Amino acid sequence: MRVDAFDFELPQERIALRPASPRDSARLLLVDDQGLADRHVHDLPDLLNAGDMLVFNDTRVIPAQLEGLRGAARIGATLHKREGPRRWRAFIRNSKRLREGDAVDFGNDVSAVASDRGEDGSFALDFAGDEPVELLLERAGRMPLPPYIAGKRAADQRDAEDYQTMFAADPGAVAAPTAALHFTPKLVAALEARGIGHVTLTLHVGAGTFLPVKAEDTDEHRMHAEWGRIDDATVDRLNAVRAAGGRVIAVGTTSLRLIESATGEDGVIRPFAGDTSIFITPGYRFRGIDGLMTNFHLPRSTLFMLVSALMGLDRMQAAYAHAIAADYRFYSYGDASLLLP
Repeated sequence: MRVDAFDFELPQERIALRPASPRDSARLLLVDDQGLADRHVHDLPDLLNAGDMLVFNDTRVIPAQLEGLRGAARIGATLHKREGPRRWRAFIRNSKRLREGDAVDFGNDVSAVASDRGEDGSFALDFAGDEPVELLLERAGRMPLPPYIAGKRAADQRDAEDYQTMFAADPGAVAAPTAALHFTPKLVAALEARGIGHVTLTLHVGAGTFLPVKAEDTDEHRMHAEWGRIDDATVDRLNAVRAAGGRVIAVGTTSLRLIESATGEDGVIRPFAGDTSIFITPGYRFRGIDGLMTNFHLPRSTLFMLVSALMGLDRMQAAYAHAIAADYRFYSYGDASLLLP
C-alpha cells in the first residue's frame, strides 16, 4: 500500500509532554463494532469481560542516550539493540565525524569503540572495561525520550519514573511500551476483581520504533529487529484463555507484535525467544490476539499501519479525526485507545 494513505494532520498542541496524573485518569477511546465511545482508562474493568487476559511487556527502559567526544567532535549515540555482552548497535548523531575504530569518550569513565557501520548509518559500540554496561549507562546515559518530546523539552528527573511502567523488570528497552504507562496497582486489582487476568512477556523496544517510513510503498520498508521472549507458562495461560472463550488483549503494539510472531497459522501461541522484525499492515490476518489497547500514533508510522490492519484504515482515520477534534492527547505520554475488532 502507499504510505501516504496512512497520513493525517496532527496539531502540535495535541502532543503530550507529561503523562496524566494519576496514570489511570487518562482518556480512553473505545473503538468497537458499536462505533466510538469516549471513556477513561480507569473504566477498563467495565469494558472487558471476565475471562479476558491482558498481556503486558515487562521490559525496562535503560538510559540509552549518550553524549560524548571523539577528539573535538561531539558525538550523540542512541543505543537501540544489544548485539553482545558489551556491544550495542547505536544510531549516531554527527556520524560523518565518526569512523570505524574511533573511540568515543562519554564522560564519567565511560567510553566505547565504534565499529561495523551499517547501511542505515548506525555503528556498533563496544564499551570498554569490566563493569556491566547497565552500570555504565546509569552513570553516563539519559532517559531516551521520544524525539517529539525531546525536541520540545529536556529529559528530567521526573521522566526517570514517568517513562517506566509498573511492570518494568527486565532492562533492555530504549523506548517504553507506552500503553502500559496508564496502569496502576489499584487498576490492576480492580481488573482482577472482575476476573480479568494479566500476564507479562518481554520485548526490548528499539529506537527504530520512532524512525519515519521513508519509502513510498509499505512493501519497500524494512523493520528493525527487536529481541523478545515468551516463556512456556505464559504461552499455556494464553492458549487456555482462548480455548475457554476468553480474549487475549495486548497492551501495546510491542506485546501484540511478539504474540503474533509466536503464533502459528493454527492459532496456537508457542514459546519464543529471539529477534522479530514483523511488519503488520492492512491485509494481515491476526492469529494470536483478540484486541489491543494502545496510545495514539504518528502519521505514516508503522504503528498506525498496525492499528489500521486490526480495525480497518477508514475506521482508524475516523477514530483519529475524532480524537483530534475531541482534544485527546497523543503519543507516548498521551491518552489511549481500546481497539476491539
